[in-house]
Amino acid sequence: MIRSLAAEPADLHFDPATTALVIIDMQRDFLEPGGFGESLGNDVSLLQAAVAPIQAVLAAARAAGLLVVHTREGHKPDLSDAPPAKLERGAPTARIGAAGPMGRILIRGEPGHGILPALAPVRGEVVIDKPGKGAFHATDLGAILGARGIATLLVCGVTTEVCVHTTIREGNDRGYRCVAIGDGCASYFPEFHRVGLAMIVAQGGIFGWVSSSGAVVAALGGAAR
Repeated sequence: MIRSLAAEPADLHFDPATTALVIIDMQRDFLEPGGFGESLGNDVSLLQAAVAPIQAVLAAARAAGLLVVHTREGHKPDLSDAPPAKLERGAPTARIGAAGPMGRILIRGEPGHGILPALAPVRGEVVIDKPGKGAFHATDLGAILGARGIATLLVCGVTTEVCVHTTIREGNDRGYRCVAIGDGCASYFPEFHRVGLAMIVAQGGIFGWVSSSGAVVAALGGAAR
């Protein structure tokens, strides 16, 4: 059943059966004190604003039977999938792989690498471990979406201008209709968040659409499994 989603630069018609919710990197390392985000000098509380909107969208997506994808940025314990240019960033004691209050920073399997309990995946939902910013790079995401015939991506998470933006750009280049859920995204830099969303819808939607959690929940209401 085709649904209409209130969005910018124009409303979008979509089929829930060919739509996926992609939740980007809602990990403890980025959102909680003591993680990688804070080690870089950021105020991690700024990202908490996205949690409640994502919870609302996630509940609606589950009720409507959408494919739900969670991503986590992180690396293998031996760091073999992390390029030196990435490993060299930041203070030596707060770099990727260094010991932190939640285990080694951004290492798969460590407590800080995990998704916030409030947004924890349930059985049947896809979890993508990605070594880069975009969710398509060096992952199986494209194959998973292709096998399900997905055409539209509802994207939310953190941070707006980095991993969310990169994923939307990747998705756009691969032919997906990408919608950023504006209040379901957040940044350590509010101005970057604002401009990041503006860039998506500039010039008639150069990368996609921007909507809101309320609009997505309303559009999904009553959608059949």
